[in-house]
Amino acid sequence: MPPELQPPVSTYFEASNAHDAEAVASLFTPDGWVHDERQDHRGTEAIRGWAEETFRQYAMVQTPGQARAEGSNTVVTAEVSGTFPGSPIELDFRFMVEGERIRELKIG
Repeated sequence: MPPELQPPVSTYFEASNAHDAEAVASLFTPDGWVHDERQDHRGTEAIRGWAEETFRQYAMVQTPGQARAEGSNTVVTAEVSGTFPGSPIELDFRFMVEGERIRELKIG
């Protein structure tokens, strides 16, 4: 984990790599939002479902690399490997954190 990543961003990558959908969902605000693969997932139940399906479908591992601040967002470039064409790839994970929870995550 890059040293500049703090919870809940660092915890997101830990929970994702453990394929723990419950832990991933618990990191988000009740009305949190994930945008991934041109789809939106709002609320912790939808985020849990998205995480479960993503882990099942792609068996992925996310390795965080560079992190930077963009306004109030933290953007982490991560290598993502798994059972999908073109693996591994680099993706940007754009986090908006509110307090100790993730309010928004845009992956792309």
